[in-house]
Amino acid sequence: MSTDTLDNADIGTRFGSGRSVKRIEDEGLLKGLGQYTDDLAPAGQLRLVFVRSPYPHARIVSVDTTSAAAMPGVVKVVTGADLLAAGVKPIPTLPGLPNGTRPATPLQHVLAHDEVRYVGEAVAMVLAESLQAARDAAEAVMVDYEELPYATDIVTATAEGAPTVFGPAAGNIAAEMRHGDAAQVEAAMQQAAHIVQLEVVNQRVVALSLEPRAVLAWVAEDGRLTLRMSSQMPSGARTSLSNDILGIPAAQVRVTVGDVGGGFGMKTGIYPEDAAAAWAAWTLKRPVKWAPDRSEEFLSSRHGRDQHAHATMALSKEGKILAVRLRTRANVGAYATPTGMLIPLLIGPWVSTSVYDVPAIDYQFQAVLTNTVSIGAYRGAGRPEAIFIIERLMDEAARQTGIPRVDLRRMNFIRPDQMPYKNPMGQVYDVGEFEKIMDEALALADWSGFEARAAQSKREGKLRGLGIATFLEWTGGNVLEERVTVEVKADGMIEVFSAVNQMGQGIATTLAQLVVDVFGVPMEKVRVVLGDTDRGDGFGSAGSRSLFTGGSSLHLGAEKTLDQARQLAGQALEAAPADLEYRSARFTVKGTDVGIDLFELAGRQPEQRIFIDHTSAVAGPSWPNACHISEVEIDPATGETQVVAYASVNDIGRVVNPMIVRGQLEGGAVQGIGQALCEHMVYDAASGQPLTGTLMDYAAPRFDIVACDFKTEVNQTVPSKNNPLGVKGVGELGTIGATPSVVNAVADALARAGHAKEAAQLQMPLTGPKLWEILSA
Repeated sequence: MSTDTLDNADIGTRFGSGRSVKRIEDEGLLKGLGQYTDDLAPAGQLRLVFVRSPYPHARIVSVDTTSAAAMPGVVKVVTGADLLAAGVKPIPTLPGLPNGTRPATPLQHVLAHDEVRYVGEAVAMVLAESLQAARDAAEAVMVDYEELPYATDIVTATAEGAPTVFGPAAGNIAAEMRHGDAAQVEAAMQQAAHIVQLEVVNQRVVALSLEPRAVLAWVAEDGRLTLRMSSQMPSGARTSLSNDILGIPAAQVRVTVGDVGGGFGMKTGIYPEDAAAAWAAWTLKRPVKWAPDRSEEFLSSRHGRDQHAHATMALSKEGKILAVRLRTRANVGAYATPTGMLIPLLIGPWVSTSVYDVPAIDYQFQAVLTNTVSIGAYRGAGRPEAIFIIERLMDEAARQTGIPRVDLRRMNFIRPDQMPYKNPMGQVYDVGEFEKIMDEALALADWSGFEARAAQSKREGKLRGLGIATFLEWTGGNVLEERVTVEVKADGMIEVFSAVNQMGQGIATTLAQLVVDVFGVPMEKVRVVLGDTDRGDGFGSAGSRSLFTGGSSLHLGAEKTLDQARQLAGQALEAAPADLEYRSARFTVKGTDVGIDLFELAGRQPEQRIFIDHTSAVAGPSWPNACHISEVEIDPATGETQVVAYASVNDIGRVVNPMIVRGQLEGGAVQGIGQALCEHMVYDAASGQPLTGTLMDYAAPRFDIVACDFKTEVNQTVPSKNNPLGVKGVGELGTIGATPSVVNAVADALARAGHAKEAAQLQMPLTGPKLWEILSA
């Protein structure tokens, strides 16, 4: 059947919300027509290569560029002192914290000029006619360093007499925040029947997007500085470049984003390399490209996690939670970025009590400077760390009290009749039915049948464990406003622009489905434009906000456009707008065949279009929640672990595209499993060098880490009340739930095998050698 003969209802059924419509982004990518930043090669392009520090901490004595500058193909060699003299300012940092204190962090310059504070910090850059010429010249730059003491981990950096990363940061503490009521929690601890304590480490990991960061900068014909970036937040990059670093008026800077091969939070904000390329292009008036290889990406892009926590939970005799106390230190690297500080000090704490009714908290969070790459956002950004702590506490509390862990969770859940619920951090959950979600997951996972499966694994010489995580997360980035434009064109297309960005998550398809919902046109009549600051500004894509905020704004903007079209159609048909019916992109006067096509109507307008520029805000964040249940098998002979069953029920509100949602949940779960079992960005304490700086050394999750099919279900019966679509964020939910679920499953297997003490002391990643050592002992 041709889509021309379908009415609104038919089109909505086939292409609109709730349908697993094929992603419109994929056809071009599968045909090799994708346009990633490194695919572009304008005439006269220069290649940019950085000279990077081999030392974790050192004073720069001198930089000699004479030989490098004289080499064939070299156009310019630039040092940190050169940029300082040119007026290039440092990367912007956080001026103050919500508690009124000012962070103590060194300023990160585009090129270091006095000290380097981590292996890989850029000290000079070479611009040449070819990549090989730039690489050769970079090796000829002679830098004289005076080595300084260093600390690459939290324990070393906070020990008495530790090397100083930055003088004004006493004890290497860049910032600190406290939350809750210490006296109330101490009183609860004194009255508690059970006290559960755990040391919990969230190890450092890397985002590992398929496409590394890249930037291409040039001066366009209109005289403006233009950048093509692999970025999640082009508007933020433009603001940082123009206002904070280069001092160029914002109107003179344009940032565009094409195809992006993954971001996971790592591609938010501005990096020194972006500013360096922009300055070079602006100064030399030639296109400049920086496109790193994977090893350089490991050295320069922000890492994730890296927190150490001492966690204490007080419970009554019956198992009710009375209080939680946390003492957490977060490694923020050599330069405390805004996200690097806010993630452990504020964002993670927002969800730290999760789905449980916790009456009292006492939290102390410290951001610790070390001689390592800065920490930034990584899928979940603080929520995975917080949920991991509370879920490990819940399982350990069940073991110590003898209360079954499902029962312990059930008795501590926040009830639906408590909604809206304000948690101890002052965050308000609009809706949530956590017990219902858990019960559905227990049935999906066949929780009651586990003992039979464990017995079968035992007969095969394997240890089997059962893990659970019940949790929620906060989405929206606390930037709740978004701008869109909607344009009905005379050529038969509806073109929409949003400042959210595609990075492999399928947002263009989802936005197009929302347009179909309103206009009742086939998908091929919808054109989604993203990633261009000339078209509009906005926050971008981070914090699982793209559909929640951007989609909500687009939905309202599309409805507003259709309302305007109805008014125009009434004028054209000499009928009252209320007397018009709309179906399949056509207005008709009720009870007649007199009508006008939507696109014909657009062609009659002075500008040949019907256009709306719309900005709206949602009422608050969304609170997706879930129950993830996993089963693992451990081979005692090797310690190797496989996930052999994984089931989850996820409350994400209304679902626009079930296929995309499932991909987000299951892909996220694999990343969470990777952290649980294998991933770890390791620095050598003796040299400060990264030991896992390539894919030969860094253990990324492989397809065989999960030896089962995922059972993934969504529950749409509890829509969010904070946005007109009723949707909740989904991009990070799988990652947040998988890590504690799998670690709890391994702990359960060890406890069943007589290693309950070791189960409480487990620290990720749970590698084969680590578990073999426990089992062998």
